[in-house]
Amino acid sequence: MTDFPLPNASTDLTGRVALVTGASSGLGDRFARVLASQGAKVVLCARRKDRLDALAGEIRAAGGEALAVQMDAKDADSIIAAVDAAEAAFGAVDILVNNAGMPDAQRAHKMSLDLIDSVLGVNLRGPWILSCEVARRLIAAKLPGRMVNISSVAHYRYDGGGAALYAVTKTAIARMTEALSVEWSAYNINVNAIAPGMFVSEMTDGMFERMGGNPAPHLPRKRVPVPAQLDSTLLYLVGPASECVTGAVIRVDDGQSARTRL
Repeated sequence: MTDFPLPNASTDLTGRVALVTGASSGLGDRFARVLASQGAKVVLCARRKDRLDALAGEIRAAGGEALAVQMDAKDADSIIAAVDAAEAAFGAVDILVNNAGMPDAQRAHKMSLDLIDSVLGVNLRGPWILSCEVARRLIAAKLPGRMVNISSVAHYRYDGGGAALYAVTKTAIARMTEALSVEWSAYNINVNAIAPGMFVSEMTDGMFERMGGNPAPHLPRKRVPVPAQLDSTLLYLVGPASECVTGAVIRVDDGQSARTRL
């Protein structure tokens, strides 16, 4: 006999509060909609407030609850203020999706100092500060939580075509996931990561055009996946079924890592 239903695979997020960064487009937009569809109250964070307002309106029209909060991932005060706004509206944030990121698309020796600082700020410093801020509040309130960091398949491979610093930051995000999962395991805060391959999004549109478009003959499955194909991985990591999973980095790349071996 078991105390768990069969199968133990619920995605019910009723009563949960989720904060999603980079929610104004691409994967972040989809993540926010998915979490709201399963009952979570969603806090939408990004710089482009007009887009966040439009998304919040669509989520509410579909029966969900959402709050749009302008946030700059490079600004620590802005990050902390976003968590304050989330708590004031919905209560403690117990789901965090660190999705905001920026590519550099340049070779390392050609990057300006400003670009270096921006990539490090958005891709690593911001997620670190936000994770610690959310964890600090959960620990003080003695509440469990789930964090999902968006790494990249660039953590596993870099082919030398530019975006070296992006690859470095995504490896750092994977290691941050593993390290913080250890620090916060005793507090029932699960920290995991998704490492997507190339997916259709605003950030990658230009890249796909340079590489031949979509369908994509240069990829093993001749396609570029769409954000909806990450839904199940996200819901698994934030839902009750993954209670014992922390410190994992799950690669979802549609076989793209194998492309040079074909």
